[in-house]
Amino acid sequence: MTNQIRRAAVSIPSNIAEGQGRNSAKEFRQFLSISLGSVAEIETQLILSKEISYLTSEELNPLLITLDRIRKRIKGLSKVISR
Repeated sequence: MTNQIRRAAVSIPSNIAEGQGRNSAKEFRQFLSISLGSVAEIETQLILSKEISYLTSEELNPLLITLDRIRKRIKGLSKVISR
């Protein structure tokens, strides 16, 4: 599970960087969408980690808050690119 979370975490900035290097705003938005999928994947893995007692609620909650902030920033960037 740790490796899955790590791969998804690396995928977020990697897809943002790759999308920024593409030739169009449409492609960039597609890679931002992929990044959002990785955020959702991490969120799911963390919730499952709590369910199987790898994490406590006290450990989980700040991580979910951070993921929500990341999600909002990616969505905001996507909106700016759409203009």
